[in-house]
Amino acid sequence: MKMIPYGRQFIDKDDIDTVRKALKNDLITTGKEVKKFEKLFSKFVGSTHSVSCSSGTSGLLLAYLALGIKKNDVIIMPSINFIASMNMAHFLEAKIFLSDVHPLTGQMQPKDLENCISRNKIKKINTVIIMHNGGVPSDMEGFLNLKRKYKFNIIEDACHALGAKYNYNKRHKVGGCKYSELSVFSFHPVKHITTGEGGMVTTNNKVLFEKLKILRNHGILRKSGFKKFEWSYDIIDSGFNFRLSDIQCALGISQLKKLNLFIKRRRDIAKIYKRKLSSLKEFINFTDDTKEKIAAYHLFIINLNLDKVKISRDELIKRLSKNKILTQVHYIPIFKFSFNKRFFKKKYVFRNATKYFKSSLSIPIYYGLTNKEINYVCETIIKNIK
Repeated sequence: MKMIPYGRQFIDKDDIDTVRKALKNDLITTGKEVKKFEKLFSKFVGSTHSVSCSSGTSGLLLAYLALGIKKNDVIIMPSINFIASMNMAHFLEAKIFLSDVHPLTGQMQPKDLENCISRNKIKKINTVIIMHNGGVPSDMEGFLNLKRKYKFNIIEDACHALGAKYNYNKRHKVGGCKYSELSVFSFHPVKHITTGEGGMVTTNNKVLFEKLKILRNHGILRKSGFKKFEWSYDIIDSGFNFRLSDIQCALGISQLKKLNLFIKRRRDIAKIYKRKLSSLKEFINFTDDTKEKIAAYHLFIINLNLDKVKISRDELIKRLSKNKILTQVHYIPIFKFSFNKRFFKKKYVFRNATKYFKSSLSIPIYYGLTNKEINYVCETIIKNIK
C-alpha cells in the first residue's frame, strides 16, 4: 500500500494541454486567460464580480484593504481557522477579537459571535470573518441578522467551500456573496481545484471590485479608454503585485470544468466514510451534521469521543501514519501560537475551541482517492479505535 495523503490535487491530460497552449499566447500574465477565468468563476458561484490573486492569503489582505480596514479597526474571527486571516489583520494593525466555536464543527455560530461582542464590550465592529470549516456552510442567515443589528461587514473565508451551497432547496452558492461583502477562495493543491498557488475574491459591489483590481496591481489606475499599448497611468493607492498569471488561470479554467465532478466524488466519499464507520458511533462524531447535500467536503473531519476512546487523538495519528495513512488537524486554535499570545492579554478560556482541537482529525479525502483506499482507511481506524 502506498502512502495515502489527507488531500492532493488531480491533474489530467486536459489540464496539461491547456497550460501548454497558454504558454504559446502572446501574453502569459494579465492576458485573456485571467479575464476568462474570473468570468467563469463568477458564473459558477453566482457573484457579479471576481478578482483573481496570487493566493487565498493575498485575497484576504485585498478584502481587508478594499473595506478600508486600518489601525485599531475591530475585526472578529473564529478561534479555529488557518492563521492567514489573523496574520493579514495583524499586518494592518487591526484590533482583533476571537470568538469561541461549536465544539463539534469548529465553526463560529451566531451565538458565539454575540457572546464575543458582549464579553469584550465591543461598541463598533468593522468586519467579521465567517469561516466555512471543512467546506460545510455556516449559519449565514443567523449572521445576517447580527450584521443588521451591529452594522458590520462580513468577509466569508470560503477557502474550504468552493461548490458548497447555503441551502439545499435554494440555488445560492458560497461565493455568491448573498450574505457578505466579499468571499475569499484558495486554489492551493489540496483544495477543490488548483492553479498551483492562487486565490479569488468575489463580490457583488462594484466599488469594492474596482478597489480590488487596483490594489492587486500596484495601485495603478489606467486612463479612461485605455488602449493596449497606452503607456500612461496614475498611482492612486499603495498596492501590491498580487496578480495570478495567465498560465495559472488557464489551469484554473481547465480545473473549473471538472469541479462538479470533483464535488460529487467528495460527497460520495463522505457517504462511504459514514457508512463504513457507522460501527464507531459510540466513539466518533461527524462534523457535517445533516449538511452532506450542500457541503463541499474540502475536508472530512471526525471528532473523537474522548470519554469513550481509549487512545488520544495524537496517538491515533501516529498509528495511522505507521499504516501509511496521513491525517491532519484543522486547526490548532489561533490563541495557542506563541506569536499570538501577546495580543490576547485578557485571560479567557475558549473551552469549545480547545475541546474541538483535542478531538478533531481530518482523514483522507480527494478526487483520486479509490474505494479500495477508503476501505483500508476505515478498517485501520476501526481496528485502532476498537
